[in-house]
Amino acid sequence: MGQHASAACRLAFALALVPLAVHAQGKLGYVDMKRLLDNAPQVQAGRERLQREFAGRDMALKRDEARLAELKTDFERNGALLSKADADTKKREIDALERSVKRTRDELRGELKSRSDQELDKSWQEINNTVVDYAREQGLDLVVPSPVVYADPRIDITDRVLERLRREFQTRQANP
Repeated sequence: MGQHASAACRLAFALALVPLAVHAQGKLGYVDMKRLLDNAPQVQAGRERLQREFAGRDMALKRDEARLAELKTDFERNGALLSKADADTKKREIDALERSVKRTRDELRGELKSRSDQELDKSWQEINNTVVDYAREQGLDLVVPSPVVYADPRIDITDRVLERLRREFQTRQANP
């Protein structure tokens, strides 16, 4: 099943529940999860942690890439002037560095993806719990997450949940 089909099923299910909740005089809320994930300080702090965690290895990779580009340029310029043995040695050096750079880049990319997923899962759980807590405190019977076709701004709780996430984050920062 494609992504759009899955989204369409979720939307159809959510829309099927709305008349039931409205009929039962329930209170509804809407939350833009993408906006929360883009703006929650918990997510931003996770991104900053990852940047710090991977900064040294990223700089080392960039140095190796620059060195590889320099070797290639030098070989293109001066390769014809080298003896066959020296040219072969230089070519093997370039090939070895190229393989090393590719391997390092792939490993770094894979590890970054894995760590990003871990950080997002942690933030997602906290965001979801905050939405649920807010909904219960406000007596909401149903909170519909984005994407939706339309949500009246009166039932959009995104800003209030985001503010709560910011307060919780600041409290945690002040009391580690």
